[in-house]
This record gives sequence, structure tokens and C-alpha cells, in this order.
Amino acid sequence: MFQKDILKDKVIIVTGGGTGLGKSMATKFSELGAKVLICSRKIEVLEKTANEITQITSNEVIPYQLDVRHAEAVEELIAFCDKKFGKIDILLNNAAGNFISPTERLSYKAFDTVVDIVLRGTYYLTLAIGKYWIEKKVPGNILSIVTTYASTGSGYVVPSSISKAGVLNLTRSLAAEWGKYNIRLNAIAPGPFPTKGAWERLFPDPKMAAKLIQRIPLKRTGEHEELANLATYMASDFSGYMTGEVITIDGGEWLAGAGEFNFLEAVKPEEWDFIAKTMKR
Repeated sequence: MFQKDILKDKVIIVTGGGTGLGKSMATKFSELGAKVLICSRKIEVLEKTANEITQITSNEVIPYQLDVRHAEAVEELIAFCDKKFGKIDILLNNAAGNFISPTERLSYKAFDTVVDIVLRGTYYLTLAIGKYWIEKKVPGNILSIVTTYASTGSGYVVPSSISKAGVLNLTRSLAAEWGKYNIRLNAIAPGPFPTKGAWERLFPDPKMAAKLIQRIPLKRTGEHEELANLATYMASDFSGYMTGEVITIDGGEWLAGAGEFNFLEAVKPEEWDFIAKTMKR
């Protein structure tokens, strides 16, 4: 689909790049010539993923241990990347956390955990790299992974919903403010794309996933390659006139029924008890 050198020599930071969708997008970026740094909290996972991607693409991938909730650590990442590559071209904000639960069952700590990773971590990275680009007077490109319910809201995933809404608002606000610095900010709102970790937390009962698929007009979930292709275009210079935009890729799901998890209204209290025990295990 793409010219083989579309991302040649682009330096891309991918948060949450060790597994799932982050890994798939990092692989595509590396295949197309980018110098990719993947980061998350688990260095052993990152090292394994970096080796796997390098074997596929023959391009070096740098694993970097990072907790996005700590501003000092984020500053150290920017300094490391600048020293290693001499520049940073693109930031992909992909790190996230989510689980399903009636909101009244959540502790403050559970709420904070998701908000701190998804919203706080994203604005720490966005602010740090924006300051870096502005100081150096170079262009930049930030792509954030949000979700369809960032715009609609959704019950049973409220910490994620309000956090992703904040990320989307941050994207639009800074696109207007930082355009004068030639810094672009855009977002992708994926619908259901199965990943082992997230899928097990959000759909512990296979019947739930089956019901979800029936609500999608295309009657299937997304393929990782489809999301990676979209992310590649938005990371590339070919999308150079796009900023402040969010692109939905969900098979028509939100059009068919806004609020991805609203159907959980039908789950009975005793079923929530079972789900909670399953997730704790």
C-alpha cells in the first residue's frame, strides 16, 4: 500500500509499544524505514518485542522502560531520544489502561489508575515533546489513539471515557495553538480491535464479544494491519495538511449505536460479581 521509504529515517516514539496495537503499529513503522523507540513499564516485554520486530524488518528497534505517569521520567526519555538520534519526528500516544465495571463499584484508586495512564501520561509526553520541538524550532507530529466513545461517552468504562475525551480535547486545542510552530496533532478512534490483554479484560465472557460483533454493521472486528495502515498515513508527510482531526475506524459501530459499552446495562449484579472475580484472577 505504501512506498517502502515513506517513513525513512523518521524517529518515532511509540508508548505502549510492547504489545497489542502498539506493537502492530511499531512493526509497520519499522517496515517502512522508521527508527522506532518503543516504551512501557515492562522492559522484558519491550526487549522481546524489539527483537521480534527487528527480525521482521531488519531495522533496529529501541526498547525503553518508561512509566508515563512520571513527568521526570518523560523528560529523561526525550533527552535520551535526542542524544540517541539527534531528533524526534513523531510521537504516538498509545499507552492506555481500561476495564469494565459499574462506576459505583470503582474505588478512587481504580479511577486514578486509568486517568493517570491515559490522560496524565499523554499530556506529560505531549507537553514535553512540544517544548522540545518549539525550543529547537523544528516541526513535529503527534498522533494519539483515543476511542469512539471519547466523543459519545459510554457507561461502564467511565475512567477511560473521560480520559480519552480529555486526550481528544487536548489534540484539538493544541492543534489550534501549536500550528504556528508547524506542530500537528491528530487522533485515531478505533473500534474493536482484538488484543490479548485488553480483550480479556473488556470481554471476559466470550458471549459478550459475540454480541458486540453483531452490533457492528460490517459484522467483524478490525484487523491490526488496517489500523497500522491508517496510523502510517497520519504519521507520514502525506498527511501534512491534516491537524486537529480524529479519524474513526470501527466498522460503523458508533453510528449503529453510540456508547460502545452501553449494552452492559443488561448484565445482572450476580454476573458482575463473576466478572470481577475473573478479572482479579
